[in-house]
Amino acid sequence: MSIYIDSHLHTSFSADSDTDPRLQIEQAISLGMPVLYITDHQDFDGPPDIMDFTFDTKTYWKTLLQLKEEYHDKIEIRIGVELGLQADIPTNLTAYAASWPFDFIIGSTHFCDGMDPYYPEFYEGRSEEAAYRSYFGQELKNLAAWNCFDVAGHLDYIVRYGPNKNAFYSYRKYQDIFDEILKGLIERGKGIECNTAGFKAGLGHPHPTEEFLKRYRTLGGEILTLGSDAHRPEHVAFHFDHIGELLKSCGFRYYTVFKNRKPEFLPL
Repeated sequence: MSIYIDSHLHTSFSADSDTDPRLQIEQAISLGMPVLYITDHQDFDGPPDIMDFTFDTKTYWKTLLQLKEEYHDKIEIRIGVELGLQADIPTNLTAYAASWPFDFIIGSTHFCDGMDPYYPEFYEGRSEEAAYRSYFGQELKNLAAWNCFDVAGHLDYIVRYGPNKNAFYSYRKYQDIFDEILKGLIERGKGIECNTAGFKAGLGHPHPTEEFLKRYRTLGGEILTLGSDAHRPEHVAFHFDHIGELLKSCGFRYYTVFKNRKPEFLPL
């Protein structure tokens, strides 16, 4: 049996990675993966005082199409993007998404209150709970503002970086916001991802947590992709050898991959 398909990883087209796309592809091949997605960061109109998380899409497509052909007899490469969602920005994300034939689009929130929660400054002058609530509230607005994505990425991403990380965090604590997010996604036919970078960050849980995933399933959510969020080859399919049983315990029997923006369901 081949390893689960990794639908979320980054290469040197992302500002926070220096990994040649070939290295990610070769790693996936070595793991026996039949399909691999490349989903680099495209965060338009980000805060001016941080690195630029955008890439030239024409160059991206040219490079990945060449690699798709080069490796066609070893692995199927599907071209995606992790699109940074912000409710009020000048860039028309809908027009961008429609301008390129992506297989898969992750919609993620990386910025809030004009800052990136990665940095300690985001938490200064307020409690951790207030910072988390601000982020989750922004995430709700961002997901409601746009329809040009397939799944919502790493829904509790912020707990990687808070002062106490996930020590005092739970789904129930923010259930008022989270239930609204999940119900809205399900009503619109959108999915979520199970992002295993939480294990890499030492949280002991995926993004979002098992409690979050169970709630999504209870509410009727079915579309669920798997992603390592790998920025380096050694993290491709990170923790995938354990994720199947975890997802089954949350009520899932299938996971989802996309081709031409259409979902396909594969057994866990």
